Amino acid sequence: MITSKNEFLYFTLRNTKLKVGLVVIVFFLLLTFIGPLLTDYAPMAYVGPGAHPPSAEHWFGTTTFGQDVYTQFVYGLKATFQVGLIGGGLGTLLGLLIGFTAGFRGGIIDEFLNVVTNIVLVLPTLAVLLIIAAYLQVRGVMTESIFIGLTSWPWAARAIRAQTFSLRTRDFVDLARLNGMRPLKIIFTEIAPNMMSYLFMTFILQFGGAILNAATLDFIGLGPTTGISLGLMMNNAVLWSALHLGMWWWFVPPGVAIMMIVGALYIMNVGLDEVFNPKLREI
Repeated sequence: MITSKNEFLYFTLRNTKLKVGLVVIVFFLLLTFIGPLLTDYAPMAYVGPGAHPPSAEHWFGTTTFGQDVYTQFVYGLKATFQVGLIGGGLGTLLGLLIGFTAGFRGGIIDEFLNVVTNIVLVLPTLAVLLIIAAYLQVRGVMTESIFIGLTSWPWAARAIRAQTFSLRTRDFVDLARLNGMRPLKIIFTEIAPNMMSYLFMTFILQFGGAILNAATLDFIGLGPTTGISLGLMMNNAVLWSALHLGMWWWFVPPGVAIMMIVGALYIMNVGLDEVFNPKLREI
């Protein structure tokens, strides 16, 4: 456990994994906001000759239909981060609410929530998302994000429940009860602060998992029916035989971006674990 802000800052600045992951995420975030300002095209507009390789006019080349790949890429990044933020945030929030409630209250409430968690946990998440997506004729990034968040919370809830169950027997929690503090206030002022590092790492894992789930749905054609995303770019590239035609510039950028973003998030998670856990710190 970190006991000092100076100590925390010292080990954070020295952790290579955390710095590398953060640099990658910041780079793509900046590209998400700055990238659209560097193009005059709309993502789906036909702006040039089809199947044109990267050039000074079209930095990432064009699709079979003459759409600018760079424009689709930077707008697709926005959808990727939106899914991660909303889907990962919702999954983390549900995990927090259910995990804290079950772990702190115990008894029949804990048993009921544990049963619900186990039921959702054993459901094949991707299969459920496939069924839901297949029956929705019109799908957007927001809808996709919400469905991902609603199916990704069980493992977080179980882990948070276990941590809460351990902390609720500590002396400072008993003292808060004796002082007449309400259960909700005890959870968020006494228990949650002692789990802050774990909760933050949980959100990072949920963020990356949401991006991967969304990319999978998009790639098999069950992603948003409107707009563009990195997964949809790869789906379109496969549908129109970009690999066989040698149009590597159509599918490589979105594939590499997804790999780098998710990889950077998991590297950051490992780095944060080393920062918060004294036994894993780099001396």
